[in-house]
Amino acid sequence: MYNCVICRYHEIATKGNNRNMFEKCLIENIRRQLKRAGVSCKVQRVRGRVWLSPEEGEVFENSVLEQIKKVLPDVFGLQSFSPAVLLPVDMDEIKKCVSDVLPEKFRPYRESGRKPSFRIRARRSNKRFPMTSKDIEIELITHAADLLGEDAFSIDLDNAELTLGCEIRDEFSLLYFDIIDGVGGLPVGSNPRVMTLLSGGIDSPVAAWLIMKRGSATDFITFHSSPYTPQETIDKVRGIAEKLNTFQRSGRLFSVNLAPLQKQIRDCCNERMRTVLYRRAMLRIAGILAERCDCRALVTGDALGQVASQTVVNMDTINRASDLLVLRPLVGADKLETIRIAEKIGTMEQSKVQVPDSCTVFAPGNPSTSVPAALAEQEEAKIAEYGKLLEKIAEEAVLET
Repeated sequence: MYNCVICRYHEIATKGNNRNMFEKCLIENIRRQLKRAGVSCKVQRVRGRVWLSPEEGEVFENSVLEQIKKVLPDVFGLQSFSPAVLLPVDMDEIKKCVSDVLPEKFRPYRESGRKPSFRIRARRSNKRFPMTSKDIEIELITHAADLLGEDAFSIDLDNAELTLGCEIRDEFSLLYFDIIDGVGGLPVGSNPRVMTLLSGGIDSPVAAWLIMKRGSATDFITFHSSPYTPQETIDKVRGIAEKLNTFQRSGRLFSVNLAPLQKQIRDCCNERMRTVLYRRAMLRIAGILAERCDCRALVTGDALGQVASQTVVNMDTINRASDLLVLRPLVGADKLETIRIAEKIGTMEQSKVQVPDSCTVFAPGNPSTSVPAALAEQEEAKIAEYGKLLEKIAEEAVLET
């Protein structure tokens, strides 16, 4: 019975003169996600809303509508969406449609002998329409009572089991029952591209997803320490990157072997500073590749105080190794919050798979939680041709996807 899907956005509506850019980006992302799912339909803008309508025929087939319901919740920038019936701006036509669709909606309740709570929610943006929003609600709830019987439902204006939405716009009116939540945020691609350091743990995939939610598409870089870490280390991260790419136009994944530098740090530098020195090197190498890929910032999954390298002092010391902006979307999050998001976006199961990573290679038994930047630089100066080694490692990076 549905002949359109109305898509609502919230944050985009607050934009000023560049709102048009955000809307175009959102529509492009919707079309891309629908195409990935094999759904063919029209996508267009109509006065502050995005509309989906059937490519062929007058109404959506149920199978197509179900695919749309699966796809749209993953599109950044959408606040919510509703399968709807598009109608003329005419109360008689609206009431006729209510008569057609309402009995079917109430049928499961009647068959179970249960009386549901029900309400009408009307919104009138067409000020020429002769009825107010409240008048429309009264008219339609009265019509529903006449149609179904006054004992068919109870009225609950706050927490009804079944809600009929009605919008009266200048060009048309709408009826819908379901408001399906979207993910919100900004459309991917509306902010500059970034590079995410993807470790394969729980945190960094969530950080990448959160930065996508703020409008930045992301490429990925992961570090391994072959032959000290197995091929499974890279395979795991590749699987996570593939999952994250379902939320954006596919980002590239680079794998980098950090072992040559780690051996130099092991042999030349203070053992307690190894992890901080690893992280500084990772940022430098990621920065080299980011600039080649036109990525404007680096993203990590660091959360303040979570491990020894994520204290205020050590994070500052690590930051100073990069000329690029370093973004940490999880800096104030606790682990349970991060886990909830990982479960929601579908990366948790892969992240739980236990494989060694680069940071565990030659890891110190008692890492320092407070390494001043000047001291870290002194330690790095002990490594012969340190800068050339970083460049060589970056040059040998492998494009995995």
